[in-house]
Amino acid sequence: MTRITSLQVTDVRFATSLFLDGSDAMNPDPDYSAAYLVISTDAGDGLTGTGLVFTIGRGNDVQVAAIRRVAEHLLTSDVEDLLADMGATSRSLVYDSQLRWLGPEKGVMHMAIGAVINALWDLKAKRAGLPLWDLLGRMSPEELVELVDFRYFGDVLTRDEALDILRAAEPGRDERRERLLADGYPAYTTTPGWLGYDDAKLERLAKEAVADGFQQIKLKVGLDLDDDRRRLKIARDAVGPDVAIAIDANQRWEVDEAVAWVDTLAEFDLAWVEEPTNPDDLLAHAEIARAIAPIPVATGEHMANRVMAKQFLQADAVQVLQMDATRVAGVNENLAILLLAAKFGVRVCPHAGGVGLCELVQHLSMFDFVAVSGTTDGRMIEFVDHLHEHFVTPAVVTGGRYRSPLAAGSGAEMLAASVVGNTWTPE
Repeated sequence: MTRITSLQVTDVRFATSLFLDGSDAMNPDPDYSAAYLVISTDAGDGLTGTGLVFTIGRGNDVQVAAIRRVAEHLLTSDVEDLLADMGATSRSLVYDSQLRWLGPEKGVMHMAIGAVINALWDLKAKRAGLPLWDLLGRMSPEELVELVDFRYFGDVLTRDEALDILRAAEPGRDERRERLLADGYPAYTTTPGWLGYDDAKLERLAKEAVADGFQQIKLKVGLDLDDDRRRLKIARDAVGPDVAIAIDANQRWEVDEAVAWVDTLAEFDLAWVEEPTNPDDLLAHAEIARAIAPIPVATGEHMANRVMAKQFLQADAVQVLQMDATRVAGVNENLAILLLAAKFGVRVCPHAGGVGLCELVQHLSMFDFVAVSGTTDGRMIEFVDHLHEHFVTPAVVTGGRYRSPLAAGSGAEMLAASVVGNTWTPE
């Protein structure tokens, strides 16, 4: 019997605010941070399970405390039992009555559960000697549906419908796996578009993005309309007419303001408008989506759970679903969200603007291509060129495409020196 013997949770922060990396209309000075979990066992193989929750600085200590509170339930647990039935393991944490009371299924406790679940998936993939995307992509449809909690969305997607989606994608799995290994997965980049960058840096980075093979960039907007018009013109002139430009308001606007603002910027041929208003307000998103069509509305990085995803899809309030690797309760809940998106025929372009998110979310999109949607049409993963050097197996993007990870695990493991060297302690 293999037991969990230790749980280490560390408050890791990077001073990205010094260079205004990550700056937007609502978050002008973010310090990219991670509440970072390492699960160790007595197996004697040296393998650990790692997970994290991304934050932007203050409050990361709160997320650390939440992960500790959740993870302590695993101490002395039988690792074989936990990993053998990850559906049951996930449900045991999500439905813990006292943890659940603090949500339910939202906020820091739900994200803490996600960190623990993701760490266990990392351990499971390392034990199998496979990258997470490939481990999931080799599971049968029947095994995959056992991972999903259909509670609260069975009225929209039943277990049998989910099985049909997964079985329909099964015949082409091997061919798609080989395509991924050969060609990678499409990416777009937000690197040029942080709101705090000056015009010269925006222009330079936009041109570099095109030279690097990206077919889409994204700009942060929403603070000043005249500034947004000027910056979009600089970006459009830099990338030319054939490279797409998306914009991200980071929740800045009221409904009427969003519609008017987007109407003014529409001349720049917008690929999508991201988080135009409060991320919980699905009716406002639906109203904005109707008003600005055919420009799509994109959202999801702050979508708290599968129930929110269900409602946004039902209301046609989102045309580009941007799931996040650490916002919900881990791989299991993101599988549910991928299945919902497949049911509604909505493309998934994950959020990855933050420390470790590129490393994590690439596995979910690649799994989706292999075993769920079976397509990359109109789909791409966000890429931000910050902080990858702190990871044992950093995300690799060349020619505007994510290269398929080959190393076993989820990609969440950080270098020991990066964890120790960036540990934050209260003054």
